[in-house]
Amino acid sequence: ENIILDDKREIDFNDGTITDNTRASYPIHYIPNAVLPSRGGHPDTVVFLTADAFGVLPPISRLTPEQAMYHYLSGYTAKVAGTERGVTEPVVTFSSCFGAPFLPRHPGVYAEMLGEKLRKHGAKVWLVNTGWTGGAYGVGTRMKLEYTRAMVNSALAGELDDADYVTDPVFGLEVPSSVPGVPDDVLQPRATWADADEYDTSAQRLAEMFKENFKKFADQVSEPIRTAGPPPSRDRIGARVRGSALNSRPRVQHKIAGRRGVNSTRVPLVR
Repeated sequence: ENIILDDKREIDFNDGTITDNTRASYPIHYIPNAVLPSRGGHPDTVVFLTADAFGVLPPISRLTPEQAMYHYLSGYTAKVAGTERGVTEPVVTFSSCFGAPFLPRHPGVYAEMLGEKLRKHGAKVWLVNTGWTGGAYGVGTRMKLEYTRAMVNSALAGELDDADYVTDPVFGLEVPSSVPGVPDDVLQPRATWADADEYDTSAQRLAEMFKENFKKFADQVSEPIRTAGPPPSRDRIGARVRGSALNSRPRVQHKIAGRRGVNSTRVPLVR
């Protein structure tokens, strides 16, 4: 699929004129160690991956079925360099069900199916952010792989079932207070930023993007799903414990790259 044939009708794998994304299929019995039938049971744990280029989402959050449906519909992530041709820095995007181009029916249909399966089989759902921490792209750093592995392993092992949780006031997500092998401050994104006010601004901006994007689903989903995203905006200045004095740094505007079909997003960063 999506291949180029030369004048002799032979495949030219070096020709990327149309796309670099080519595919091939073959009978599964061609694989000597294939397990047949290739079908597993229902999962006990479901993990949604997102790469947050704003650096404001918690690295791991426990989702209710309604929140799982909301974030499944939202499909928020950032395309990173190497995933698509022409992408050299993160591109913020919302792709319904994390695969909008491949959905023949309205995304709400699949979200309802997901919710039904989650409730029927009691599967736990986690939103894992492998994106940036300590600041947005260009200032912060990518989440360490060892931390992501520790969080996912803990979730799979049931070690977070009885953990203490705090609710993120911007996104309404339940975040564990501690995870074995992960520094506690990493679990609370605001604590990793040099300027908490900068974090608040960026977090609120992303929350508003979630709300704006979800408007297209509002009349197709139930009320519990509509209200499972970021809560209404409110003054949070007095609601946060700031700890020690924070450095005040000048704001600059950094553009997270845009491409056809995706709106560019300007994110306030600190130097």
